[in-house]
Amino acid sequence: MGKFVVRKTNTGIKFDLKAGNGEVIATSEVYASEAACKNGVESVRKNAPVAAVENQTVEGYAVEKHPKFEVYTDKAGEFRFRLKATNGQVIAVSEGYKAIASCLNGIESVKKNAPEAAVVEE
Repeated sequence: MGKFVVRKTNTGIKFDLKAGNGEVIATSEVYASEAACKNGVESVRKNAPVAAVENQTVEGYAVEKHPKFEVYTDKAGEFRFRLKATNGQVIAVSEGYKAIASCLNGIESVKKNAPEAAVVEE
């Protein structure tokens, strides 16, 4: 079972969504308040299970409606995803993956873990 780990940073508060094995599968932006961070968690819970996947690494990809996971290649040539809410705001991002299959597995893990994930503070 996954969990949202909420923690303070030097500049605010953020969350990591961790899979059952403890691996971080998605990270939030830094929020100014704990309330805003918890709203971000709720947004991921609500949007992740229904979000389409827009694979921007293929030519002529189909543009999906929000909410959606956008798969893209970063400057280092690794695959990443970002989850966008219904309003188009980025609510979670992934680490870099060497293979697109691993990136897509990360998306599936977010879809599976986010809805029931507990919120814990560190």
